[in-house]
Amino acid sequence: MSRHRAVAYTSSPLLASRTPVWRSKLIVAGIALGFLGLAGRAAWVQVIANDFYLKQGEVRFARTLELPANRGRIFDRNGLLLASSVPVPSIWAIPEDVERDPTKLAQLARLLQMPLPELMKRLADEEKNFVWLKREVDESVARQVASLDIKGIYQRKEYRRQYPEGSAAAHLVGFTSIEDTGQEGIELAFNKDLAGKPGSRRVIKDRLGRIVEDVGQQVRPVDGKDLQLSIDSKVQFFAFQQLRDAVLANKAKAGGVVVLDAESGEVLALANYPSYDPAHRQNLSGAQLRNRAFTDTFEPGSTMKPLVVSLALQKGLVKPETVIQTAPGTITISGSTIRDDHKSSALSVSQVIQKSSNVGAVKIAMQMQPKDMWELYTQVGFGQRPQVQFPGAVSGRLRPYKTWRPIEQATMSYGYGLSVSLFQLAHAYSVFARDGELVPVSLLKTPGPAAGIRVLQPQVAQEMRNMLHLVTMNGGTAPRAQTMGYSVGGKTGTAHKQEGKGYAEHKYRSVFVGMAPIDKPRIVVAVMIDEPSGGRYFGGDVAAPVFSSTVQQSLRMLGVQPDMNVKPQIVVDSVQESF
Repeated sequence: MSRHRAVAYTSSPLLASRTPVWRSKLIVAGIALGFLGLAGRAAWVQVIANDFYLKQGEVRFARTLELPANRGRIFDRNGLLLASSVPVPSIWAIPEDVERDPTKLAQLARLLQMPLPELMKRLADEEKNFVWLKREVDESVARQVASLDIKGIYQRKEYRRQYPEGSAAAHLVGFTSIEDTGQEGIELAFNKDLAGKPGSRRVIKDRLGRIVEDVGQQVRPVDGKDLQLSIDSKVQFFAFQQLRDAVLANKAKAGGVVVLDAESGEVLALANYPSYDPAHRQNLSGAQLRNRAFTDTFEPGSTMKPLVVSLALQKGLVKPETVIQTAPGTITISGSTIRDDHKSSALSVSQVIQKSSNVGAVKIAMQMQPKDMWELYTQVGFGQRPQVQFPGAVSGRLRPYKTWRPIEQATMSYGYGLSVSLFQLAHAYSVFARDGELVPVSLLKTPGPAAGIRVLQPQVAQEMRNMLHLVTMNGGTAPRAQTMGYSVGGKTGTAHKQEGKGYAEHKYRSVFVGMAPIDKPRIVVAVMIDEPSGGRYFGGDVAAPVFSSTVQQSLRMLGVQPDMNVKPQIVVDSVQESF
């Protein structure tokens, strides 16, 4: 055995030669250095500079899942739902993980009602770790998507807002975005309270997208607070219905109605037309979205006359029976002539209101200083943003009294030269309903009657209510405002619309604002019809009937007992107001 080995070594020069010691050492040193390099690199990657690699690992396997909070519900004053959230599935993907099966992806695109190229475009960026495919899908669609079993396609729970009252309360309640954030109305005004706070959950997922471990502490979501509005959904729906019918019947451009509780200052209804369905908002126009009762201002016309007369009564300048000489039916101030549509030789102060005499109102107003009128207008809220938490509420326009010229003081006595919103007008008339107190308004349900701010003496307010009642009787400008079973009072207003630097000859805003029952008013109702073009345009013909039906139904729903014998309503042609 040994002999054969010796022969092998001696017969091979390579094997027979002696290896130098330095070469062996070099090889061993090289191997040792290699191991030291690997160890150093391992220490660098895992101990010294591991932030980058930890981050890359987290990007691939760690996920922070948002736990959505349930948005608070919105109720009417009686506990009926106006807005609530329901859980719905949404479809999302991790592009780099998506299984590229052409057949399955085509089926997915069809279920999501999305062109296949659009779906592929969303899945093209594989550097993204999250991409929405379709938000808020139906449960049936979600089940079919899940049945496709496509790797990298996931579902998560979101909340969809529902609005049971639909278009009737749309402008008041508003709506939320796809992210469940308030965009309009109460949803926007109280978004912070309604939204709550979302929670979070940090997890590790395997390569198949399955959760294998929770990392860190889970933060639980805090649901939003519920809101109870002052709105009565039944009053709201009926007011909206009557307004819609009036706008359509009179071929008008738009309209608005406000119903206030005179005792508590709560808003019982606030409706606009045209409206929209907050659950289906595709292709909406700005006209549909505008909350005209809060955002649109207009010259209020003859609805200002009761304020001027009440100020004169308060100052002792006139009494209800004081006679105002209105002949020959015109008055000229600073070269401008103001006219009454129906000439009369003389009218009592009560008749000035009943027949809506411009000349009579101007003669009463010119007995006072501009400052006095300005202060009253300011006290009832004109020229100031309403003290109510609602987005878009405007202040209107009321210039400082020091800049008033005599003709401007005259025109402001019958509603030209200033602008107000319908909401402001309804609020101002609460002064007459509350025996001279201006009641603070609220869109949230209040525990009881609110304390008002004294503006007029109680006797003056009562005398004004008697005059406003005459307006709705035969011989007044609004007999169509009469309501079966309830005594009512109010004032008409018909104003030319501004157009450019002047007034449009055949464009009007028709207004009626009043209260009922007249001896102890429970509600104040204001109605505005914009650009009626069906042949009638006076406030007593167009807006007063909406007031009548809204008052009757609202008082019945509130349980207010009739104060008059219920009998068929007899209405003769009204005396049209001057404007």
